[in-house]
Amino acid sequence: MRLRFILGEVVNGLRRNSTMALSVVLVTFVSLMFVGAAALTQMQIDQLKDDWYGKVEISIFLCPESSRNEQCAEGPVTVAQEDAIRSVLEDGALKDLVQEVYYESREQAFDKFVANDEDGIWSSLTADQMQPSFRVKLADPEQYQVVADATEGLPGVDVVRDQREIFSELFRFLNAATIVAAALAAVMLLAAMLLITTTIRLSALSRRRETQIMRMVGSSRSLIQMPFMLEGAVAATGGALLAVAGLFFGVRYLIDDWLRSSVTWVQYIGTQDVWSVAPWLLVIAVGLAAIASVVTLGRYTRA
Repeated sequence: MRLRFILGEVVNGLRRNSTMALSVVLVTFVSLMFVGAAALTQMQIDQLKDDWYGKVEISIFLCPESSRNEQCAEGPVTVAQEDAIRSVLEDGALKDLVQEVYYESREQAFDKFVANDEDGIWSSLTADQMQPSFRVKLADPEQYQVVADATEGLPGVDVVRDQREIFSELFRFLNAATIVAAALAAVMLLAAMLLITTTIRLSALSRRRETQIMRMVGSSRSLIQMPFMLEGAVAATGGALLAVAGLFFGVRYLIDDWLRSSVTWVQYIGTQDVWSVAPWLLVIAVGLAAIASVVTLGRYTRA
């Protein structure tokens, strides 16, 4: 009987304040879409880092025939210097950090360069003018600086480069997009909480006489307040469900159907990641409604 009464009051309250309830649903939907988008973007960034950083290499370029680097003032790298550099990488203190070492000779570098020079612009170059290098794959890409510091000062080393620099600007942009989405989400969540508070307040004011009568006949505070709390929770949960649906279809059609078939070399997030975010969106929605109820009901449902 009590449950039927509470549910009936919730339905009546939503019907009386249908416009405000719809506004709560829409604002919650938009705000949680930003929250979910920020979370999914960060998951995509982490996935790209795990995938790409595990594949990139450190390139240790050796002194060529002519170099402006003072370290190469004695001339091009010698065979003895190359052996010493390889020894440091494979047998020295760095051996636990290095997974694989590949040596690219002047001739190999020249052949690769010629293959990419379709217009023959650099046809006057010779193999002796090319720069040999060691390509080092690390067991832990985050230990790049340790390897760089240990090899940059070795005789015969011209410059050490980390291929992660190629992706740094991309990740910086994606991180900025996550921050912007999170900031917009915070603003929208505040707006949603204020709107839920207003909706509960209007509902409580419109039924203030009823709540006073219930108080006079001995109804508990929880019985009086529960319908108002559920009204806010139902509206916020409706917005959360719409946000989950929006994120699901966005990932399904934008990423799975379009991006995955257009750019095949990237490992993308999928709809399963949306389901991992969905419970948190529902928790946030219910949390907003709970906070709004605590702020509002103590004042507008007292006798």
